[in-house]
Amino acid sequence: MELKEKIDEIVAQIESARAMPMSASCIVNRSQLLAMLDDARELIPAEMQRAESLLHERDEVVEKGRREAADVIAAALVEQQRLVAETEVHQAAVVEADRVRSEAELEAKQIRQEVDDYVDTKLANFEIVLNKTLAAVLRGRKKLQGRHEMEQLSEFQDEEPLPGG
Repeated sequence: MELKEKIDEIVAQIESARAMPMSASCIVNRSQLLAMLDDARELIPAEMQRAESLLHERDEVVEKGRREAADVIAAALVEQQRLVAETEVHQAAVVEADRVRSEAELEAKQIRQEVDDYVDTKLANFEIVLNKTLAAVLRGRKKLQGRHEMEQLSEFQDEEPLPGG
């Protein structure tokens, strides 16, 4: 039996007791009521132990909740720092990538310019050589043409005597 039930039993006993006329007092069986109070007294330590146990359990649950909350907060701070670091690393990587790309584009432009200049120089030299070769070819053709004309003239002179001669 629980303490509350025992107290309810004592209250019921007193409420059902015969009232004294012209008084707030009542007649109760002393030995029966004392026995019930002794039973209640014996139940008190067990009830107290149960209450203390519940309080202790409650304290443990609260402490466990605080520890878990602290762990969650610590994990969240670590995750926050990781995300911030990743963001900073990402931003630094983007800046570095932009710098490298700019340098590569500038270097490529310089190389293209140097290649264009080199090719232009080689083509200019080739043009000069070709012009000299073309001039030599033209001179050679003119010589050949002149020689052929001379031969034709000399053939013409050999075949026909000149008038008056």
